[in-house]
Amino acid sequence: MVKGSIVALVTPMTESGDIDYAALDDLITWHIETGTQALVSVGTTGESATLDTTEHCAVLDFTVQQVAGRIPVIAGTGANATREAIHLTQQAQKLGADACLLVTPYYNKPTQEGLYQHYQAVAEAVAIPQILYNVPGRTAVDLLPETVARLAGLPNIVGVKEATGDVPRIARLREMITSDFAIYSGDDATACQAILQGADGDISVTANVAPAQMQAMCAAAQAGDAERAQALDAELAGLHQMLFVESNPIPVKWALAEMGRISAGIRLPLTPLSTDAQPAVRQALRQAGVI
Repeated sequence: MVKGSIVALVTPMTESGDIDYAALDDLITWHIETGTQALVSVGTTGESATLDTTEHCAVLDFTVQQVAGRIPVIAGTGANATREAIHLTQQAQKLGADACLLVTPYYNKPTQEGLYQHYQAVAEAVAIPQILYNVPGRTAVDLLPETVARLAGLPNIVGVKEATGDVPRIARLREMITSDFAIYSGDDATACQAILQGADGDISVTANVAPAQMQAMCAAAQAGDAERAQALDAELAGLHQMLFVESNPIPVKWALAEMGRISAGIRLPLTPLSTDAQPAVRQALRQAGVI
């Protein structure tokens, strides 16, 4: 089980929208050197919704090859069609990913039974370890704790990324499911408290720009050092807020470009960070000490 800070890695792009593999290689190296515990490749923060299947698999393949086993690579393979999710998960297994992260089907708003059968179908079709991903603010469907507990009984469903920001839900999940089932926060603003309440780590947007700081905060929280964890988290609070001032990953890609780590490329229908929002994001970067 991976614990600690896991980055929901952006997919760097040139100004024209082409994938920038040189910048991706640099990001991978930076994360490994600064202590990030695992990478999520082509997840939703990685603009999976704007990549075609060939690009999706190419970015994952490149990431797996460049990481070369130094830390785990978790592939984003969720889709709103079960057959597509199965296909992407099969491809991730073939390419050597260590696990997959599957967002709940979006837009079509399945019932809890539909969610259960969707994840069951993927789990039974592909043997790779799979992590559920619940982010109702983006998908319009909430994977309830009772359904997560049902799915935890399937042998290769090994965890959940819970991005509701509902810290009591983390504690409830921990009470309902055995300790070998991983529970990750997917909400940076509440991740510190979530880990103190029993979560195993954070699949993080903030870690894109502050990887060392996020790993230090997660490690302190895992160790039960609430005072240190909360102090470190306070330094990141501005980033947790401002990296969502517009739809993710718009602010985080702008922030990385401001840091000189990537170009400013992003694909429609996403647009570059508005001029009005830029000063606040820049100030949050300064507050966190990353520029």
